[in-house]
Amino acid sequence: MQILLVDDEVELTDPLSRILRREGYHVDIAHDGLEGRDLAVSHTYDLLILDWMLPQQTGLEICQQLRSQGDTTPVLFLTAKDTLNDRVSGLDAGADDYLVKPFELRELLARVRALLRRSPNLEARPASRLQVDDLELDLENQLAYRQGRKIELSEKECQLLAYFMRSPNQLLTHEQMHQQLWSTSEQPSSNALAAQIRLLRRKIEADGETPLIHTVYGKGYRFGSAIEG
Repeated sequence: MQILLVDDEVELTDPLSRILRREGYHVDIAHDGLEGRDLAVSHTYDLLILDWMLPQQTGLEICQQLRSQGDTTPVLFLTAKDTLNDRVSGLDAGADDYLVKPFELRELLARVRALLRRSPNLEARPASRLQVDDLELDLENQLAYRQGRKIELSEKECQLLAYFMRSPNQLLTHEQMHQQLWSTSEQPSSNALAAQIRLLRRKIEADGETPLIHTVYGKGYRFGSAIEG
Protein backbone atom coordinates (compact mmCIF):
# COMPACT_ATOMS: atom_id res chain seq x y z
CA MET A 1 0.00 0.00 0.00
CA GLN A 2 1.31 3.39 -1.06
CA ILE A 3 1.36 6.38 1.31
CA LEU A 4 2.56 9.91 0.62
CA LEU A 5 3.72 11.80 3.72
CA VAL A 6 4.09 15.57 3.27
CA ASP A 7 5.50 17.49 6.25
CA ASP A 8 8.35 19.97 6.59
CA GLU A 9 9.34 18.70 10.06
CA VAL A 10 12.12 16.18 9.45
CA GLU A 11 12.04 15.24 13.12
CA LEU A 12 8.48 13.98 12.49
CA THR A 13 8.72 12.52 8.99
CA ASP A 14 11.88 10.57 9.75
CA PRO A 15 10.60 8.38 12.62
CA LEU A 16 7.03 8.28 11.32
CA SER A 17 8.08 7.02 7.89
CA ARG A 18 10.18 4.28 9.53
CA ILE A 19 7.22 3.18 11.63
CA LEU A 20 4.87 3.13 8.65
CA ARG A 21 7.37 1.09 6.64
CA ARG A 22 7.68 -1.40 9.48
CA GLU A 23 3.90 -1.74 9.31
CA GLY A 24 4.35 -2.85 5.70
CA TYR A 25 3.52 0.35 3.84
CA HIS A 26 5.51 1.92 1.02
CA VAL A 27 6.14 5.56 1.98
CA ASP A 28 7.21 8.51 -0.16
CA ILE A 29 8.16 11.75 1.60
CA ALA A 30 8.01 15.40 0.58
CA HIS A 31 9.05 18.35 2.73
CA ASP A 32 7.29 21.19 0.92
CA GLY A 33 3.91 21.71 -0.65
CA LEU A 34 4.97 21.93 -4.29
CA GLU A 35 6.95 18.70 -4.14
CA GLY A 36 4.07 17.01 -2.33
CA ARG A 37 1.53 18.21 -4.86
CA ASP A 38 3.67 17.06 -7.78
CA LEU A 39 4.07 13.58 -6.25
CA ALA A 40 0.35 13.34 -5.50
CA VAL A 41 -0.54 14.29 -9.07
CA SER A 42 2.04 12.10 -10.82
CA HIS A 43 1.73 8.95 -8.68
CA THR A 44 -1.11 6.77 -7.45
CA TYR A 45 -1.31 6.63 -3.66
CA ASP A 46 -3.71 4.84 -1.35
CA LEU A 47 -3.44 7.58 1.30
CA LEU A 48 -2.09 11.11 1.60
CA ILE A 49 -0.89 12.33 5.01
CA LEU A 50 -0.55 16.12 4.80
CA ASP A 51 0.68 18.77 7.19
CA TRP A 52 -1.49 21.88 6.99
CA MET A 53 1.22 24.54 7.11
CA LEU A 54 3.86 23.79 4.47
CA PRO A 55 6.43 25.89 2.58
CA GLN A 56 5.37 27.04 -0.91
CA GLN A 57 1.89 25.49 -0.84
CA THR A 58 -0.26 24.50 2.13
CA GLY A 59 -1.72 21.07 2.70
CA LEU A 60 -5.14 22.68 2.52
CA GLU A 61 -4.39 24.00 -0.96
CA ILE A 62 -3.05 20.61 -2.08
CA CYS A 63 -6.21 18.91 -0.88
CA GLN A 64 -8.47 21.48 -2.55
CA GLN A 65 -6.60 21.19 -5.83
CA LEU A 66 -6.75 17.39 -5.88
CA ARG A 67 -10.45 17.36 -5.08
CA SER A 68 -11.14 19.92 -7.84
CA GLN A 69 -9.45 17.49 -10.26
CA GLY A 70 -11.66 14.61 -9.14
CA ASP A 71 -8.96 12.86 -7.08
CA THR A 72 -10.68 10.91 -4.28
CA THR A 73 -7.55 9.54 -2.57
CA PRO A 74 -8.14 9.66 1.22
CA VAL A 75 -6.43 12.60 2.95
CA LEU A 76 -5.40 12.70 6.61
CA PHE A 77 -4.32 16.09 7.97
CA LEU A 78 -1.63 16.20 10.66
CA THR A 79 -1.54 19.70 12.09
CA ALA A 80 -1.10 21.85 15.15
CA LYS A 81 -4.17 23.89 14.13
CA ASP A 82 -6.69 22.67 16.67
CA THR A 83 -9.65 25.05 16.74
CA LEU A 84 -13.11 23.97 15.66
CA ASN A 85 -12.97 26.39 12.72
CA ASP A 86 -9.67 24.83 11.61
CA ARG A 87 -11.11 21.32 11.70
CA VAL A 88 -14.19 22.42 9.80
CA SER A 89 -12.05 24.18 7.17
CA GLY A 90 -9.92 21.07 6.70
CA LEU A 91 -12.88 18.76 6.31
CA ASP A 92 -14.66 21.21 4.01
CA ALA A 93 -11.54 21.31 1.83
CA GLY A 94 -12.00 17.59 1.21
CA ALA A 95 -9.96 15.94 3.97
CA ASP A 96 -11.24 12.61 5.25
CA ASP A 97 -9.73 12.83 8.72
CA TYR A 98 -7.91 15.27 10.96
CA LEU A 99 -5.36 14.58 13.70
CA VAL A 100 -3.91 17.31 15.92
CA LYS A 101 -0.22 17.36 16.85
CA PRO A 102 1.07 16.03 19.14
CA PHE A 103 -0.74 12.73 18.61
CA GLU A 104 -0.56 9.19 19.92
CA LEU A 105 1.09 6.79 17.51
CA ARG A 106 -1.50 4.06 18.09
CA GLU A 107 -4.29 6.45 17.17
CA LEU A 108 -2.49 7.54 14.01
CA LEU A 109 -1.96 3.94 12.87
CA ALA A 110 -5.60 3.12 13.59
CA ARG A 111 -6.75 6.08 11.50
CA VAL A 112 -4.36 5.09 8.70
CA ARG A 113 -5.80 1.55 8.67
CA ALA A 114 -9.37 2.89 8.68
CA LEU A 115 -8.72 5.25 5.76
CA LEU A 116 -6.88 2.60 3.75
CA ARG A 117 -9.81 0.21 4.08
CA ARG A 118 -11.92 2.59 2.04
CA SER A 119 -9.24 3.88 -0.34
CA PRO A 120 -10.48 3.71 -3.97
CA ASN A 121 -6.92 3.04 -5.15
CA LEU A 122 -6.24 0.13 -2.83
CA GLU A 123 -5.69 -3.23 -4.44
CA ALA A 124 -7.75 -6.06 -2.98
CA ARG A 125 -5.06 -7.92 -1.09
CA PRO A 126 -4.30 -8.56 2.57
CA ALA A 127 -2.03 -5.88 3.99
CA SER A 128 0.36 -8.37 5.58
CA ARG A 129 0.86 -10.75 2.62
CA LEU A 130 2.54 -10.14 -0.73
CA GLN A 131 3.18 -12.58 -3.56
CA VAL A 132 5.18 -12.36 -6.78
CA ASP A 133 5.62 -15.47 -8.92
CA ASP A 134 6.37 -18.37 -6.53
CA LEU A 135 7.61 -16.16 -3.69
CA GLU A 136 5.30 -15.17 -0.83
CA LEU A 137 6.13 -12.65 1.89
CA ASP A 138 4.53 -12.64 5.33
CA LEU A 139 5.24 -9.08 6.50
CA GLU A 140 3.81 -9.53 9.96
CA ASN A 141 6.20 -12.36 10.83
CA GLN A 142 9.19 -11.34 8.65
CA LEU A 143 9.06 -14.65 6.79
CA ALA A 144 9.18 -15.54 3.10
CA TYR A 145 8.15 -18.81 1.46
CA ARG A 146 9.39 -20.23 -1.83
CA GLN A 147 8.88 -23.74 -3.20
CA GLY A 148 8.18 -25.13 0.24
CA ARG A 149 11.08 -23.33 1.91
CA LYS A 150 10.56 -21.05 4.90
CA ILE A 151 12.97 -18.10 4.73
CA GLU A 152 13.69 -16.03 7.83
CA LEU A 153 14.41 -12.37 7.12
CA SER A 154 15.96 -9.51 9.04
CA GLU A 155 13.93 -6.33 9.38
CA LYS A 156 15.93 -4.60 6.63
CA GLU A 157 15.67 -7.63 4.33
CA CYS A 158 11.92 -7.72 4.88
CA GLN A 159 11.60 -4.00 4.06
CA LEU A 160 13.70 -4.44 0.92
CA LEU A 161 11.79 -7.47 -0.29
CA ALA A 162 8.43 -5.80 0.35
CA TYR A 163 9.56 -2.78 -1.65
CA PHE A 164 10.57 -5.04 -4.54
CA MET A 165 7.35 -7.03 -4.44
CA ARG A 166 5.13 -3.94 -4.53
CA SER A 167 6.81 -2.84 -7.77
CA PRO A 168 7.37 -6.02 -9.81
CA ASN A 169 9.20 -5.66 -13.13
CA GLN A 170 9.78 -1.94 -12.52
CA LEU A 171 13.15 -0.22 -12.44
CA LEU A 172 13.85 0.90 -8.88
CA THR A 173 16.75 3.33 -8.77
CA HIS A 174 19.51 3.35 -6.18
CA GLU A 175 18.22 6.70 -4.90
CA GLN A 176 14.66 5.43 -4.49
CA MET A 177 15.82 2.37 -2.60
CA HIS A 178 18.11 4.32 -0.30
CA GLN A 179 15.21 6.64 0.56
CA GLN A 180 12.96 3.67 1.28
CA LEU A 181 15.41 1.71 3.45
CA TRP A 182 17.30 4.38 5.35
CA SER A 183 16.12 7.51 7.10
CA THR A 184 17.61 10.91 6.38
CA SER A 185 19.48 10.81 9.69
CA GLU A 186 21.18 7.51 8.86
CA GLN A 187 24.38 7.49 6.82
CA PRO A 188 24.84 4.02 5.31
CA SER A 189 28.12 3.21 3.60
CA SER A 190 28.31 3.47 -0.16
CA ASN A 191 27.99 -0.30 -0.59
CA ALA A 192 25.24 -0.81 2.03
CA LEU A 193 22.49 -1.32 -0.57
CA ALA A 194 24.58 -3.78 -2.61
CA ALA A 195 25.36 -5.70 0.58
CA GLN A 196 21.66 -5.95 1.44
CA ILE A 197 20.88 -7.14 -2.07
CA ARG A 198 23.53 -9.87 -1.83
CA LEU A 199 22.17 -11.10 1.50
CA LEU A 200 18.60 -11.16 0.19
CA ARG A 201 19.58 -12.96 -3.02
CA ARG A 202 21.28 -15.74 -1.05
CA LYS A 203 18.08 -16.32 0.88
CA ILE A 204 15.42 -16.15 -1.83
CA GLU A 205 17.36 -17.56 -4.81
CA ALA A 206 18.48 -21.07 -3.90
CA ASP A 207 20.25 -23.34 -6.40
CA GLY A 208 17.93 -24.23 -9.26
CA GLU A 209 15.44 -21.44 -8.52
CA THR A 210 14.68 -18.73 -11.05
CA PRO A 211 16.52 -15.47 -10.25
CA LEU A 212 14.18 -12.71 -9.09
CA ILE A 213 16.48 -9.76 -8.42
CA HIS A 214 18.04 -8.32 -11.58
CA THR A 215 20.72 -5.65 -11.63
CA VAL A 216 20.30 -2.74 -14.05
CA TYR A 217 23.91 -1.59 -14.14
CA GLY A 218 24.46 2.02 -13.21
CA LYS A 219 20.79 2.55 -12.41
CA GLY A 220 19.26 0.14 -9.90
CA TYR A 221 17.32 -3.14 -9.84
CA ARG A 222 14.23 -4.88 -11.19
CA PHE A 223 12.34 -7.67 -9.44
CA GLY A 224 10.47 -10.63 -10.94
CA SER A 225 11.06 -13.78 -12.97
CA ALA A 226 9.65 -12.39 -16.21
CA ILE A 227 12.45 -9.91 -16.87
CA GLU A 228 13.73 -9.64 -20.41
CA GLY A 229 17.03 -8.29 -21.58
